[in-house]
Amino acid sequence: MTGIVAVSGASGKTGYRAAEELLIAGFQPRLLLRDKSTLPPSLLNCDQVRFNLGDSKALDQALIGTEALIIATGARPSIDLSGPMRVDAWGVQRQINSCRRVGVNRVVLVSSLCAGRWRHPLNLFGLILVWKRIGERALERSGLEWTVIRPGGLSERDCNLDTEGIYWSRADQQESNSIPRRLVAQCCVEALKTPTSIGRIIEVTSNKSLPSVSMAEALDQLYS
Repeated sequence: MTGIVAVSGASGKTGYRAAEELLIAGFQPRLLLRDKSTLPPSLLNCDQVRFNLGDSKALDQALIGTEALIIATGARPSIDLSGPMRVDAWGVQRQINSCRRVGVNRVVLVSSLCAGRWRHPLNLFGLILVWKRIGERALERSGLEWTVIRPGGLSERDCNLDTEGIYWSRADQQESNSIPRRLVAQCCVEALKTPTSIGRIIEVTSNKSLPSVSMAEALDQLYS
């Protein structure tokens, strides 16, 4: 796969990094953005489509001609506790439905460690982990070729990551620890190039003490 890959939430802290990593890997990112979203200079020359993700017709039009979609949308902290339901469940479902309508068969979803757990402090923010799991399940049942990336706590570090190893695991194996958003973005792109990631929930955290292991190698070990 070397063609056009759509990124929703492309102006977000993980989304814009995913778009940058797509460029590095030789893909053509198509950035799905809200009207007033801003981008870093590195992405200003990319294909941009600005619209409301709640507009199904506009979403369909934005996805036509793409080979895959990276869903990097996520509810932001807010006094509106309905955000996680609208973004992480209904919003993900809406994007999945659009992919099915227009024939985009490959989807990578950025979710969260502990998705689906009820007893977790993060659920004080609108039951966010519950709604994220509902979004995951919609993707699992979609009939599409899907991968879910579940990162731990997200950091903004972008430097000195070459020697930082990823701790890969299957679903519901990790509960804590963190990972830079840049490495999460790289995981999303790596999933597109790793056929064995299809149909998998992959949990990721990182540590400088860990060796560098590719997603393909990790999955071979996890599912051998």
